[in-house]
Amino acid sequence: MNHDRMKTVALGSVVVIGITCAALLVRWTDTLRPPPDPNAIDESLYLNGKTARRISLGFNGLVADWYWMRSLQYVGKKILSQPEDVAIDDLSKLNLKLLAPLLDTATTLDPEFLDPYEYAAIVLPAVDVQEAIRITQKGIDTNPNAWRLYQHLGYIYWQQGNYQAASETYGRGAQIPGVPPWMLAMKAKMEADGGSRDTAREIYTRMFEESNDEQVKDMARKHLLLLDSLDQRERNPKSEVPVR
Repeated sequence: MNHDRMKTVALGSVVVIGITCAALLVRWTDTLRPPPDPNAIDESLYLNGKTARRISLGFNGLVADWYWMRSLQYVGKKILSQPEDVAIDDLSKLNLKLLAPLLDTATTLDPEFLDPYEYAAIVLPAVDVQEAIRITQKGIDTNPNAWRLYQHLGYIYWQQGNYQAASETYGRGAQIPGVPPWMLAMKAKMEADGGSRDTAREIYTRMFEESNDEQVKDMARKHLLLLDSLDQRERNPKSEVPVR
C-alpha cells in the first residue's frame, strides 16, 4: 500500500514539475521578444520551430499546443477587427503574415499533431498557397498513413485548378489501408471533370462529414448552400434564392 502511494506521489510530482517547466519555458520565451512596436501591425514570432524544439525540454506536445492556440487567437483577433463577416477560406485581406510560421512551428514541435495541417490546408491557400502546400506535404511526409492529409492536399490543388495534381494526391491517399472508398472515386472525378459543380459538391460534402473543426464544417456547409442555390437558379432562372 505504501509502495503504491509513493509511486502515485512520484508520478504526480513528475506531472506537476512538467507543467511548471512548460509554464516557465513560455515565460522565458516571452522575455526573448523585442520590445513591442506600437506602430507595428503584428507581433514578432517568438521562436522558430527548430529553436523551440531544442529548448522545449521534452515537452514538445505542450509547447505545440500553445503555438496552435496562438495561431487560432491570431486569426480570431484579425477576424474580429473586421467590420463584416469574413469566410475562413478567404482571409487574404487580413495580412496574416505570421500564420504560416505559427503553424509550421506547431507541426515541427509535434509532427503528429494533425489539426494544424488541416487548418493550413483550409486557411493558408488564400494567404500563401505555396506555404499551404509545403506544410500539408510536410504532414504527409511525417504521417504517411494519415489519409485525411491527402484529402487536404488534394483540396488545395483542386482550388488552384490543378486537377491532375489533385487526382494524383487523392490516388495516393486511396492506397492507404482502411481509407474510405470515396477517396478513389474522387481521383476519378478529378481526372474526368475536376472543374464541375458535382465535383465541388463532393469535396465540400466530404469535408463537412470528415472534419472535426466546427469552423471548417460551417465553411463547407455554406459552400454546399451556395451550390444548391446555383442549381435552383438554373432550374428556375426567375427565382431568387438567398445565399446564407
